[in-house]
Amino acid sequence: MLQFEELKLRLEGSKADIDDLADALGLKAMRSEIEQLEHRAAEPGFWDDLENSQKVLQRTSNLKAKVEEYEKLSSLYEDTITLIELANEEEDETLLEEAVADVENVERSVAKQRLQTLLTGEYDKNNAILTFHAGSGGTEAQDWAQMLYRMYTRWAQAHGFNVREVDYLDGDEAGLKSAVLLIEGENAYGYLKSEAGVHRLVRVSPFDSAGRRHTSFSSLEVMPEIEEDTSVVIPPEEIKMDVYRASGAGGQKVNKTSSAVRLTHIPTGIVVASQVERSQYQNRDVAMKMLISKLVEIKEQQHLEKISDIKGVQKEITWGSQIRSYVFMPYTMAKDHRTGFETGNIQAVMDGDLDGFINAYLKALSQGEIQNN
Repeated sequence: MLQFEELKLRLEGSKADIDDLADALGLKAMRSEIEQLEHRAAEPGFWDDLENSQKVLQRTSNLKAKVEEYEKLSSLYEDTITLIELANEEEDETLLEEAVADVENVERSVAKQRLQTLLTGEYDKNNAILTFHAGSGGTEAQDWAQMLYRMYTRWAQAHGFNVREVDYLDGDEAGLKSAVLLIEGENAYGYLKSEAGVHRLVRVSPFDSAGRRHTSFSSLEVMPEIEEDTSVVIPPEEIKMDVYRASGAGGQKVNKTSSAVRLTHIPTGIVVASQVERSQYQNRDVAMKMLISKLVEIKEQQHLEKISDIKGVQKEITWGSQIRSYVFMPYTMAKDHRTGFETGNIQAVMDGDLDGFINAYLKALSQGEIQNN
């Protein structure tokens, strides 16, 4: 039957991509590393260093998941070829819908795994620290910042990442003035680095009694969480520490003691804060990790040798500097101004459907069409 013949040809078009993926993913090296890690885990005294043993087990689990994902793709390809050939021989049209669905699953899996091969940056595999800032515009901008906060939380949860709120400053009437999220999971930074920049919203404001259309801006800063980096040494005298009482979104998680910590790096003016942990000591530790991550990121971007050379630069959160626009009125559209990728399903985007934007950015970045921000 013609339909099955065409479907088979379409599927066979993915075979070369699947074969290439094995090399691109480094499947042979992955299997070798898994074997070495499992050997280490079986050695006497492995559990003496609990922190290191956890890292070894996490690395092993991540590698096994990648190998398993590829093997599932290979099996699905072979099973789908068999299904199509059998259905074609018996001219069984009832199997056409299932065959089409399987072919589409193969194509999606190939695209997803190919995208992982683009994450080759030094920190791409790390956790991501997301910092939200409302732009000028009062309540409207603060509400927009909270909408972005929700959007990225939804995206992270849908992709199996763990989301931790590190800091949260309520807006005056609604929304938030600033907030920090830690997105934990392999390649979190690699995927989310594309989202750093100013985001623009156009809508009829629910806070305007006259029902007028408003344009609002909020910024998102994305940093890799860096556990250790010997190239960054921060003398104690360069850090100013303030403590204050913690409070969460909507007045939740109020702490009656001054356990929240704000650190200011005096040479650069960079400020980080943490209020999610119970003790002042723990919050200071979290804030220090954020500060080191920020300084390393700036150092990498500017190719500077010394921290003392870094100058804190803050783009204005306003018109002309946005990376993406989200339009609710007079039409619905979300468009990325760097890649040109756009979609009319604005509600899906606000519910965390960002893969199209992220994929387009990573492909353009790998082809040298844009520079990493």
